[in-house]
Amino acid sequence: MSVRTSEYLVFDQVTKRFGDLPVVDPPVTLVIPRGQFVVFLGPSGCGKTTLMRMSGGLDQPSSGVIRLEGEAVGAPDQRRGMVFQSYSSFPWLTVGQNVAFGMRYRPDLTTEEKKRRTQHYLDLVGLAEFANAFPNRISGGMRQRVAIARTLAAGSEVLLMDEPFGALDAQRREQLQVELRRIQSEEAKTVIFVTHDVEEAVFLADRIIVFSRRPARILDDIDVNAGLGAERTLALRDSEPFFRMKTDILHKVRATLGTEHT
Repeated sequence: MSVRTSEYLVFDQVTKRFGDLPVVDPPVTLVIPRGQFVVFLGPSGCGKTTLMRMSGGLDQPSSGVIRLEGEAVGAPDQRRGMVFQSYSSFPWLTVGQNVAFGMRYRPDLTTEEKKRRTQHYLDLVGLAEFANAFPNRISGGMRQRVAIARTLAAGSEVLLMDEPFGALDAQRREQLQVELRRIQSEEAKTVIFVTHDVEEAVFLADRIIVFSRRPARILDDIDVNAGLGAERTLALRDSEPFFRMKTDILHKVRATLGTEHT
C-alpha cells in the first residue's frame, strides 16, 4: 500500500523518559510531509533535540513509534542525515574528500558517479574552489557547509539539524540560513531543524512546532508560509509580517517559561 506524501514522516504517540525523568510527555503526534522544512522551536533542554534524535534512530521512544514512509524508524541509515552544532569535518581529509566520505557505503554508485556527486555538492554549497583545502584552512561557516554537502552527497532524504549555526557569528549565521533555504528548495529535502532562536525559526521554516519547557509538549503548530510566503530573502527580516510573527511566537515561548512579564 502506498503512503500519501502528506504522511511521509510520522510521530505516532511518541514519549521519551530517561529513567524517572520525563523528557517527551504527554505523547507527541506529528505528521511531516515530504519536502517540508520544519523547525522544532523551544527553550534549551525542553526535549526538542531528543525528538529529532529519535527520528534519526539515535534514541528510541519509550512508547509510540516513528515511521518513515510507513516503516518504523530503526537504527541510523543513509536516508536520514544529521548535522550537529559542532563542526564534524575530518581534519586529515580535504574538503572534497570529506564530501566524498559520505558516499563510502554506497555500493550502488560507481567511482565516476561518486566524483560527479562530490563536484555537484561542492558547487551547490559554494566550496568548489576549496576542494583541495584542509578543514583547518577554512572558516567555521565553510566547515558547516562541508557537513551539509557530505550529508546530501550520501543520499540523505531527511536532514536532521541540531542548532547547526549556533556557534557561528551573526553574519556567517545569516549567510548560511539563506544558503540552507536555497539548498533545501533546489534539492526538495525534508528538514527537521532544532533551534531556540525565534528569528532563525521564522526565517527558515515552512512550519514551526513550538514546544513547552521539559517535558516537551506541543504548544503550537504554525504555518509560516501562509503568513510570509515560501520565498525567503534578507529583506524579509525587515518586513512588518516577519516582525509580527516573530513577536507573537516570542510571547508564546516567554509564556511557557513564565517570563512574559519579567
